Amino acid sequence: MQAELDQQFMALAIEQANCAALAGEVPVGAVIVRNGQVLAKAFNQPIGLHDPSAHAEMLALRAAGQSEGNYRLPGTTLYVTLEPCAMCAGAMLHARVERVVYGAPDPKTGAAGSALNLFANPQINHQTQAEGGVLAEECGHVLKRFFKERR
Repeated sequence: MQAELDQQFMALAIEQANCAALAGEVPVGAVIVRNGQVLAKAFNQPIGLHDPSAHAEMLALRAAGQSEGNYRLPGTTLYVTLEPCAMCAGAMLHARVERVVYGAPDPKTGAAGSALNLFANPQINHQTQAEGGVLAEECGHVLKRFFKERR
């Protein structure tokens, strides 16, 4: 049952990634869910917003925090099409996100196990469960298609 829900919400994140591609941004999408309800969704916009922190995860965290009236988001799962970077992983830890589910790994900057693993550090006072590989092929295809078209 959880695997089916994970795929369903990752498909929504892929839709967001496609919106990023249409805007000329690196196609990464994110969705934040609590108890089966979508709290926020976003896509990468650092180019359009002239903001290096405007990653899909950061924008989704901001939107969810605003809608919840709280910077902490306990009991939530954040779905993202690409393994989070250190900035985004740190923000998830501060927001007390319960679980992060990502699609494609990011061997260069992934902070959920590829380049480093912030989520596995026992010194951090909050632990976020990280799970990768959900619809990884589909997520990777969106990225590969985007970069192939730009070359």
